[in-house]
Formats: sequence, structure tokens, C-alpha cells
Amino acid sequence: MIKLGVLLSGSGSNLQAIIDAIAAGNLDASVALVVSSRPDAYGLKRAQAAGIPTVALSREVYNNQAAADELIANELNRANVNYVVMAGYMRKVTAPILNMFPNRVINIHPALLPSFAGAHGISDAWEYGVKVTGVTIHLANAEYDKGPIIAQEPVIILEDDTTETLEERIHAVEHELYPKVLQWFANDKVHLNEKTGKIDIL
Repeated sequence: MIKLGVLLSGSGSNLQAIIDAIAAGNLDASVALVVSSRPDAYGLKRAQAAGIPTVALSREVYNNQAAADELIANELNRANVNYVVMAGYMRKVTAPILNMFPNRVINIHPALLPSFAGAHGISDAWEYGVKVTGVTIHLANAEYDKGPIIAQEPVIILEDDTTETLEERIHAVEHELYPKVLQWFANDKVHLNEKTGKIDIL
């Protein structure tokens, strides 16, 4: 069983998908700690309802990124976390976290990277007019949305889609794909190829 630390900034729907997958016996993991960049994030209530310890950063702490990431890294380490799972966490993680958990920080992005990186992947893809977008899960590194890709799942953009309906369908894919990929980690299937810099799924 792997121990996860989840970082979030908002509603925590991916956290809930992880909690539900664990409860259903589909993910051999536990969530040891949930960290929120906002004290009012609904994801904290989801964590508390599941009996998961939480840490919420004040605006003053969060505004100093070096101090915030040092605090987060220490809290995750204290919780004996194996993997850090970014689930709607709206800021790039930096050296204190990346160095504490080398190649063990996982991020989900609502587009098919390298296309439509950044904070507005869903609306950017919809406005550009592409016919297919999707979901990417990758290792986080020092470059925003550029870490090695672990898995991708396409989502077709329908003629009558709005950004809202597209967002709903992308989130539905996220909620299936994230627990599935985390189970790959639990089964030790995910390996970073040092020669190619790419992920091998064994």
C-alpha cells in the first residue's frame, strides 16, 4: 500500500475520486494528508469527512512561495507520504517539494500536453477550436506542465459543447484515470527511463 499526500486548491473532486476508489478496493493506497492552498477550499471538507488530516495555508504563508513549499514538504514528510498527488492545485511546486520527493510528485492536467498547458487548459482548447482534447497525468518537475507523461486519455469536443459541458466530461475522465494511474504506482509499474527521460509502464 502506498501513502498519498494530496495538494488541492478547490472543490477536491479528484480527491473524492481517490477516496472512493480506495473505499471500493480499487486503489491500494491511503491518503495520509491533504494540503490546501486556500483555507476555504471545499476539498478540505471532503478530507475531513473521510477522516483525513488536513493543512490549510493562510494567504500570508502562501504568498511566500519558498516558505510555503518548505512548510508543505515538511508536513508531507512528517506524514510519511510516498507520493505527492496534485489534484487541482493551482500553483507550480518548487524545489523544497520536488527535492523531498524526487520523481514522486504527480500532476493531472485537463488537456493533452504539451498542448494547452497552463491554468486554463479546458477553455483554451475549446476556444482554439480543436476537435479532440483530453486529460494528461505526468510527473511534475521544475518546468510548469512539462514533466514526463505517464498517461493520457482523449476527449472529443462535440459540436454542441460549451466550456461547461466539456469541463464536466473532462472531469469524469479525470475521476476514472487518476485512481487507475495511482494503482499503477501501487503496483510499481511506473518507471522513469533515465536514458530517454520518458515514462515506461511495465
